[in-house]
Amino acid sequence: MILRNTLLLSCLALALAGCAGSSDNQKPPATMQVDLQRYQGTWYEVARLPMFFQRNCVQSEARYGLRADGLIDVTNRCREEDGKWNEIHGTAEPQVPGKTDKLWVKFDNWFSKLLPGLTKGEYWVLYHDQDYQVALVGHPNREYLWLLSRTPTISSETREKLLTTAREQGYDVSELVWRKAD
Repeated sequence: MILRNTLLLSCLALALAGCAGSSDNQKPPATMQVDLQRYQGTWYEVARLPMFFQRNCVQSEARYGLRADGLIDVTNRCREEDGKWNEIHGTAEPQVPGKTDKLWVKFDNWFSKLLPGLTKGEYWVLYHDQDYQVALVGHPNREYLWLLSRTPTISSETREKLLTTAREQGYDVSELVWRKAD
């Protein structure tokens, strides 16, 4: 019983620490509204800032699909070094009704079942091109960042555009983990 309570409190502390904002008083990053109809489909992760949940991923992709109830189905896939694919499902919804630049994302896993009110992640769309071929998504505390593309690779010009935009928004891109080639 004591071990279970200690584990529960530890998980709660980690969840709360992950929800805490940046303490450097930076303005939140700027975001862009998204046409969710055009945003749905498959996106390949070209690069990301390191994060615990993706620590073993060498390739990742996300698939978004609009639902009749207004939510967005989310399926994230990760290929590990040994070739094994892992998949997790969830949903996303706008943080503010009628606005599509800032979403809450919640995945269906043991942690979200244990602490449902604390497991929503912030998904802020920082940039997307007009054709919805590349996007830059981050967390407002600037600890998480994803460079996304409709294709597994991008040109050097597109790469530099995304990196410049991320730097201008206050993200440290020096630690990016890049997608491993097929």
